[in-house]
Amino acid sequence: MENHIERIRRIAKTYYARKDIQEILAKQALHREFVPRYFEGFGKRPDTVEYTGDILSYVEKGATSFHVSEEIWSNPLEIGTNLSPEQLNKIRTGWDLILDIDCKFLEFSKVAAFLLCEALFFHGIRNIGLKFSGGSGFHVGLSSEAFPEIVNGKKIKDMFPEGPRVIAAYLKSMIEAPLREHILNMSDPKDIAISIGKPVQLLYKGKEFNPFSVLEIDTILISPRHLYRAAYALNEKTGLVSIVIRPDKIKEFRLGWARPEYVLPQLFLKKPEKNEAKELVIQAFDWHAREEAKKKRDELDKKMKEIEQRTSVGEGSIQGSMRRTEIKITKLSEEILPPCIKTILQGMKHDGRKRALFILLGFFRNLGLEFEDIQTRILEWNKKNYQPLRESYVRTQISWFRRQEKRLPPNCALQAYYKDIGVCMPDALCKRIKNPVNYVAVKIRPMPEKKRKASRERKED
Repeated sequence: MENHIERIRRIAKTYYARKDIQEILAKQALHREFVPRYFEGFGKRPDTVEYTGDILSYVEKGATSFHVSEEIWSNPLEIGTNLSPEQLNKIRTGWDLILDIDCKFLEFSKVAAFLLCEALFFHGIRNIGLKFSGGSGFHVGLSSEAFPEIVNGKKIKDMFPEGPRVIAAYLKSMIEAPLREHILNMSDPKDIAISIGKPVQLLYKGKEFNPFSVLEIDTILISPRHLYRAAYALNEKTGLVSIVIRPDKIKEFRLGWARPEYVLPQLFLKKPEKNEAKELVIQAFDWHAREEAKKKRDELDKKMKEIEQRTSVGEGSIQGSMRRTEIKITKLSEEILPPCIKTILQGMKHDGRKRALFILLGFFRNLGLEFEDIQTRILEWNKKNYQPLRESYVRTQISWFRRQEKRLPPNCALQAYYKDIGVCMPDALCKRIKNPVNYVAVKIRPMPEKKRKASRERKED
């Protein structure tokens, strides 16, 4: 009787004999490591293929799947384990962003893939790659050509693996709340815990259900020379194919689509527009900088608490003053707005409308305005632009923002974000603040009695 290994090898010989499959696999090998996998493990590395016929040669030797590198090289065969990061940077020409969704539950994976595609769409990205892993997960990808060449004064090609890790962590934070809501609507945590053999307490982070306790979007394994299953390679465990799916079809996906006999190959990583992912990169690194600053503040708070406990310091300590104050504006007047926001609200006179929209949404939400008011203001602003954005696009962005956790607009330290769209015109107060929202906080802060008295005296004089 035929065992599983014999069955998969038999399927592989028939499947990989197809010329269209050989061609789509060989295209993915261009300037990348391309490594066969046998049941006992991967083939030698580094390796790549130059001709479609090479695919069949590996299969005849027992290969059942093929894996490709996220990194792009001038010559993959020059890679060696003895090379330093600096030496690797010299021969690396770029990297693709591959978000690996790993989950035992296919329906949960489909939700995560949909939300990630929606998050990329929110950042103005349209050329999104999406494929089934062949098991119960998905890969969401962006071509290296979508990214700007320089980020924060550094070549983006040299920012591996920290670049994709930062972007993946940022997107993961964006989808956490809606992913939690979807999973809880689909299943009870107790049932999930039984299915995966974990105590239900481990599925929670504090009082909230942690969706990433049952579904992982890989950030740690994004590492030098990391490989992922090539599009249209078989999965040895299931006998299914890692097929490409249109993002708008993810909710309809069924495992039957991935049976080898039904596969019709198409390109996974689509050619993007120039700098299509620029806004995503800027937002991700700005978020990362804020997260790192928050960690440092939390560490300082912890140390201050320890000092207070040791010295019996009572209430009113330094840490209390470091916490961010929530702002609630009931009447928004122009006098309290920072110059960049005033300029944006006059209407964009040239390109930069999408970034301006992102800024306004974060700014208005952090002022505590009601979403109906925000929507009215945004739609009125859009009419003033040199060429209004499609109203359906604007409403989609507002709706997305409404479902997310509150996020500040980009920090002023990222002046390029504001300067690039021609709205950074700092006044004297701008030098003292880190974010447009801080500008408002300073403007509405109650004036101390001494300053009020001095101000009254100046007016009387």
